[in-house]
Amino acid sequence: MAVLAGTAVGWATEGRFDRGFTRSAALGVDAPRSLAGDTNVLLIGLDTRKDQAGNDLPKEILDQLHAGDGEEGGYNANTLILVHIPANMKKIVAVSIPRDDYVKVSGIPGYTNVKIKEAYGLKKAAVQDELISQGVTDSKALERAGREAGRASIVQAVRDLTGVPIDRFGEVTLAGFYDLAKALGGVDVCLNKPVNDSYYSGADFPAGRQRLDPAQSLAFVRQRHGLENGDLDRTHRQQAFLTSVALDLRKAGTFTDVGKLSALMDVAHRNIVLSDGWNITDFLRTLGSSESPAVEFRTLPVLRYDTIDGQDVNIIDPAAIRREVRAAFGDPDPTVALFKSSRPPTLPTTDPLAGTATPTPDVGAPVATTITGNTIPCVN
Repeated sequence: MAVLAGTAVGWATEGRFDRGFTRSAALGVDAPRSLAGDTNVLLIGLDTRKDQAGNDLPKEILDQLHAGDGEEGGYNANTLILVHIPANMKKIVAVSIPRDDYVKVSGIPGYTNVKIKEAYGLKKAAVQDELISQGVTDSKALERAGREAGRASIVQAVRDLTGVPIDRFGEVTLAGFYDLAKALGGVDVCLNKPVNDSYYSGADFPAGRQRLDPAQSLAFVRQRHGLENGDLDRTHRQQAFLTSVALDLRKAGTFTDVGKLSALMDVAHRNIVLSDGWNITDFLRTLGSSESPAVEFRTLPVLRYDTIDGQDVNIIDPAAIRREVRAAFGDPDPTVALFKSSRPPTLPTTDPLAGTATPTPDVGAPVATTITGNTIPCVN
């Protein structure tokens, strides 16, 4: 959203910004919607080495990404951030959903529970297999249908888990992080401790504040090996990255630099898919008209780690998560309707796998309180 905001400000008058995006109908026309002018936006970071058409990224880009080849990564939604934008614009809350949260799903043949990140890729594969069995052979048609099904599946999984509506969504791939950092000329970050994960992610950084180049920026948001809390620490890295990008875009001169704005617009159009009907220019103009609302990042709580069917998973309490989300979004009363629809989201009861284990170190506390100042948050 930070790159969208910066680019829309510069190009809104030309009407070029909205027309350049790939669009998706995955939300559905009868999807639940927020009431009272609030908006919930789901940001999906797709860990795929493919472009929007399903083609492998060029080898020279994959080499710089330190992210394997086109067959690795699949279509996991490794970044899921649900952003609540209230009508009064007093405080925007961005809630990160750990990718390995073990959740109930429906509509994915052969599966009743999966890591939430898998809801996209498993549904995509199932739909493509079904179409192939019907005689469809066009690879582009299969890719389009599969990705639409994957988007609808991950949106439904998040909706069911959190119990709140999703009004809009945006999807970006690995290359988008790289391209964004490149357009900005690097990204400032701060680490509490030095890290060395050169084998897996390519992350090899000293402690303290530093400016990372595009390849380093991607390694920063991808690293999980060697971190005390693994994926939860990586989630905090992603939050810190977005905070830094937002601060960078606020710097004087960013929106008046035609070359930089053009590069940002190209990054957005090339790497981002938006839900149908989202007038992003009007939306971001409204955001920009407010007086720098505070932005708070939170991470949903995890009860414990476990191994199920040979996979490491996060065991969660869905009821506690719904309470956490409602409280974060400013509506702690679960009897108050947050959505309007003839088909409200499924609200599962507490998962029997949740148990009563000791919570992990991350219990949902905010990791960054605001992006309106000039502070880059330090993370592990």
